[in-house]
Amino acid sequence: MQVVLQTNLPNLKLFKRGKVRDVYEVDDYYLIISTDRLSAFDVIMNQGIPRKGEFLTKISKFWFDYTHDVIDNHLVTTNVDGYPVICREHKDILEGRSMLVKKAKLIQLECIVRGYISGSGWNDYKKTGAICGIKLPEGLQESEKLPEPIFTPSTKAEIGDHDENITEEQAKNIIGADTYEYVKDKTISVYKKCAEYAFKKGIIIADTKMEFGFYGDNIILIDELLTPDSSRFWPKDKYEKGRAQESFDKQYVRDYLLSINFNKKPPAPILPDEVILNTSKKYEEALNKLIL
Repeated sequence: MQVVLQTNLPNLKLFKRGKVRDVYEVDDYYLIISTDRLSAFDVIMNQGIPRKGEFLTKISKFWFDYTHDVIDNHLVTTNVDGYPVICREHKDILEGRSMLVKKAKLIQLECIVRGYISGSGWNDYKKTGAICGIKLPEGLQESEKLPEPIFTPSTKAEIGDHDENITEEQAKNIIGADTYEYVKDKTISVYKKCAEYAFKKGIIIADTKMEFGFYGDNIILIDELLTPDSSRFWPKDKYEKGRAQESFDKQYVRDYLLSINFNKKPPAPILPDEVILNTSKKYEEALNKLIL
């Protein structure tokens, strides 16, 4: 099975390579290609996850369509035949793993919403009783559902660096108070709508990360949306508060890396074939549960 770790499309202008996506400039659009790269603890693994880019693209498209009534987004089409002519000679690699999107100006903030307490949020809560300066009820257990989803922004780090949780005031200083209030409201609204849908499909979305950009005078959703790369997806039928959860996301890889005492710095270790294939299956299962 072919694994796409990187694309090189010589007739297109490369805009940037992210942890997972290769982005090209095409006329008034960006062409976003989801590769099979996987980043864990902000370190890009040397091996890809088969079909991961396809699964991410399908899930993002589904959510962009589903949330269009809440906020506009950057998606133009995922149909390669609708792309500019210059793209079509690369149809074999673009098919199923790419999106043609509006060219928006990135807002420099990771917009994180948490409906359950887990991960770095759980670690912060144990130390301080709060996450990003938001005081939470006493006595919460790991993976417990919060009374209401909370918005906990973080900085946008460069590749190789770590995002850092910040307070509301710090976030307002970065992007402005009005922009902050708008993206906070939309992040929570999108999360609530999608979490309710996913719950009916057997998936708990514990938390997720969104990105926004300016398109003209409007703020729109960009990047990916509610994928297993940007969210914690837990199987509803196996959920039990008070412990870490099984997941449909890359937490499986994180758990493996922790088990071998990975120092969370490059170079990445070699992942066993079993971990790679099981991760691919988890992404595919998440897609099937949500969409089929």
